[in-house]
Amino acid sequence: MRWRLAYALLICCVRGAFAQTDEIQVYDAGIAPVGTFNLTWHNNYEASGGRSAAFDGGVVPNHSLNGVTEWAYGVTSWFEAGLYLPLYSVSSSGAVTYNGLKLRTLFVVPNAPSRQFFYGINFEFSDNTRHWDTKTFTAEIRPIIGWRAGRIEFIVNPILDYTSQGVAGLDFAPATRLAYRISAAWSVAAEEYDDFGPLRRFAPAGQQSHQLFAVLDHPIGKTDIEAGVGFGLTGGSDRRVLKLIVARDLN
Repeated sequence: MRWRLAYALLICCVRGAFAQTDEIQVYDAGIAPVGTFNLTWHNNYEASGGRSAAFDGGVVPNHSLNGVTEWAYGVTSWFEAGLYLPLYSVSSSGAVTYNGLKLRTLFVVPNAPSRQFFYGINFEFSDNTRHWDTKTFTAEIRPIIGWRAGRIEFIVNPILDYTSQGVAGLDFAPATRLAYRISAAWSVAAEEYDDFGPLRRFAPAGQQSHQLFAVLDHPIGKTDIEAGVGFGLTGGSDRRVLKLIVARDLN
């Protein structure tokens, strides 16, 4: 009886962890120049997702648009402060919902874009609405480790999601990017976004979320554009997701 109860609780945690997200991005340790404001607009569309919410009252993933405007400021050559506001969703019926806000502190090695080996760490603190997450307050710890060799770039973000359950509730959701620079203006990349479930005990393989994205990066003037299409690799993943990220320094 005890193991059945424990298994049921684990499944509940897993379903909550695999809900849609407002941001699909691998961090590369790049930050805004000192004294500069930057705006990054994230949007992702669940072209083929779950047809029921991950929890009662939650957003139904299928055919929903989820996004956020991310406001950042370069404080020093190694520190950027950020605010995600508003987080929002547009359901398949056209209903618009406000999902909360996030505060971000990003610490990186200076001049990361010009280094062969680069690193950093990002901390996010979220205030969620009840239809977006079962927990009102959550957080994310995102280490950044990357290497460049010629035209090739490899980055790992071994992310830990933190909930009010304490340290025992840490969730392991790494993101990985392998990119190839075709020219000064064009890059292509393969990105993988995984969610293995609680760190203390991973979810069964079929219930984990694993998505593989094909991504294209291209600047237009002072605006950086990143577009991609993702495909689910397991039963616990949304089948097809489209993402678009538009970023620009504001001064």
